[in-house]
Amino acid sequence: MSHLRFPDTDGMRQEQATDGFRLAYDRAGPGEGAPAVVLLHGWPGDRTDYRKVVPFLSATADVVVPDLRGFGDSDRHPASQYSAAAQARGIAGLIAELGLRHPVIAGYDIGSRTAQALARDRPGLARALVLSPPLPGIGARILSPGAQREFWYQAFHGLALSTELLDGRPEAVRAYLRHFWSHWSGPGYEPAEGDLDHLVAAYGRPGAFAASIAWYRAGAGSVATSLAEQAPSPGDRIQAPTTVLWGDHDPLFPFEWSDRLGDFFTAATLTSLPGSGHFTPLERPEQFAAAVAVSLGQAGSRDLRDGAVAVPLSYAMAQSRCP
Repeated sequence: MSHLRFPDTDGMRQEQATDGFRLAYDRAGPGEGAPAVVLLHGWPGDRTDYRKVVPFLSATADVVVPDLRGFGDSDRHPASQYSAAAQARGIAGLIAELGLRHPVIAGYDIGSRTAQALARDRPGLARALVLSPPLPGIGARILSPGAQREFWYQAFHGLALSTELLDGRPEAVRAYLRHFWSHWSGPGYEPAEGDLDHLVAAYGRPGAFAASIAWYRAGAGSVATSLAEQAPSPGDRIQAPTTVLWGDHDPLFPFEWSDRLGDFFTAATLTSLPGSGHFTPLERPEQFAAAVAVSLGQAGSRDLRDGAVAVPLSYAMAQSRCP
């Protein structure tokens, strides 16, 4: 089995729509019977965010990498059905259509929120989760002056002005996306011009930028989500074993915000990725793939080394509560 687009094929397309959306996806792996993995991209990206991760996994796993609804080659419609719960429904529909049994679901940015919603709404569907920020537990800290200097774009995306200035204008989209890919990444990482060209082609089409920010207009962004969240009762925490990979140079989500993971997950492990920014699948693809492989039971924890630092949740929580 190999239907991987990266970078020269057209991918595949879901046959059955969920909420009126059909998803485009790539699939690679050894064929029937291999354990399944679903990889969920972030904003401002698409399914090619995992182009460096898939080669590490596809020899032994059935790897499915979709464009979320409203992104890439997936369907996009006027701003409705783009919340985390709605995105999760779409991924659940794809998992069912492809007959994936208990996949490991991995994601960062909006892909992380979507994976979390899927695990909360459908306990038992995922074998395990591999997540990078955002994670729950941020709370009102997202309103701090430092945080708001980073999260300004979420309020901007709620304005009609954002689409008036950017939608259908490829050169404006290029400058806008370049800012985030450069500013949110760790030291020494810059998007290649060819990769930026791909994203501009995807986001610069009429209607594409507007669809990509429908997530924020649906109230699914980190500011709205963090202010609304409440720690669940122990029985309602996410039950799936969860590996959290947290870049220590992520300007949006400082490592200190990992202190409340234990309030939201029953079984989570936390690993710091020194030198990595927000785009962990591209900045640390080997460690990201290794975490997925460990979750599949295919590799030992030694494969997470090369600079990654495992941090006990109890220590992270205690450090955050020190005066």
